[in-house]
Amino acid sequence: MTGIVVLGSTGSIGQQTLDIVRAFPDSFSVVGLACWQNQELLVRQAREFRPRFIGCDGAPELAAKAGLDGCQCASMEEMVLHPDTELVMVATTGAAALLPTLEAIRAGKAVALANKEVIVMAGELITREAQRHGVALLPVDSEPSAIWQCLRGEDREVARLIITASGGPFRTWSAEEVARVTPEQALRHPTWKMGPKITVDSATLMNKAFEVIESHWLFDIPWEKIEVVVHPQSIIHSMVEFVDGSVKAQLSPPDMRLPIQYALFYPRRLPNPQLSRFNAVETGILSFERLDLARHPCFKLALEAGQAGGTYPAVLSAADEVAVDLFLRRRLGFADIHRVVAAVLEAHRPESGASLDAILEGDSWAKRKALEVAGG
Repeated sequence: MTGIVVLGSTGSIGQQTLDIVRAFPDSFSVVGLACWQNQELLVRQAREFRPRFIGCDGAPELAAKAGLDGCQCASMEEMVLHPDTELVMVATTGAAALLPTLEAIRAGKAVALANKEVIVMAGELITREAQRHGVALLPVDSEPSAIWQCLRGEDREVARLIITASGGPFRTWSAEEVARVTPEQALRHPTWKMGPKITVDSATLMNKAFEVIESHWLFDIPWEKIEVVVHPQSIIHSMVEFVDGSVKAQLSPPDMRLPIQYALFYPRRLPNPQLSRFNAVETGILSFERLDLARHPCFKLALEAGQAGGTYPAVLSAADEVAVDLFLRRRLGFADIHRVVAAVLEAHRPESGASLDAILEGDSWAKRKALEVAGG
């Protein structure tokens, strides 16, 4: 049995990871579960999976209070470093997972990476450390997972990566309509069921730029060889074109449990009747559209920050994290997400190196600056 730690176990990806663990009860031993604030769900998960450790922000005595015999409270770093831990699912959002991800890599643990922000803010550092310690970074995000699957068994003669985007819920809305978008509207994604942060990022297409940055680092592909096209049906999750003109695509219904299972069992594929199946006739038309950059200023802004490198990506990620949170709490308008992130990036004075200290300082500064730009 593989000893697994799930960071962000009460979020969307964390819960679906535990769905896979339930489907294969003889394959995994849950060593640790960690969340941010959802203590009630974490306790229910702990009673079901009987982990050695749980962790919840601001609740250091939760295990004892909940009467979880044999379970201890621990930090995320302590969980990933435990000798029984072999695989770490990084299913949180935001920068909180950066340090435990690095600890897991440096300890030689396999890392299933669903957290985009970690690789966006510290892609060079994360991939360098993984290579140095011989650690597999297992992409869980659907688009990088699709690229990973298409590249499996191939040589490196890649002409380009083609990342697909649904276009979000406001693909056909006018600028005036988009300016009045509410949190409830932004959280109604047309094809995927995800957590609130990534759903809003999908609506602004910030998420798609994050995936370009992610793919650049995970697959060592030059920026100019990564393209994004709009694919409203969300059936083709990405494509790889090779130098001979052949194109491979990974298709499946929009169900995150498939890339999660692929990462958890890599390199094996196992049958799971709970997973959705692709039906070509029922699906019907698969269509594509050019990405309209004028309609999605967050995409262009984020891509430029990723290409600039240094501490810009960390600042980008942190400013977006704050802006999206303020939007969800109705303290910013939808269009103000771009305004705040752009202002923070404009004010940033980057460091040329991307050391851990510089990344963490950039993250902290950007969060303070975003609140300042947003009016406190």
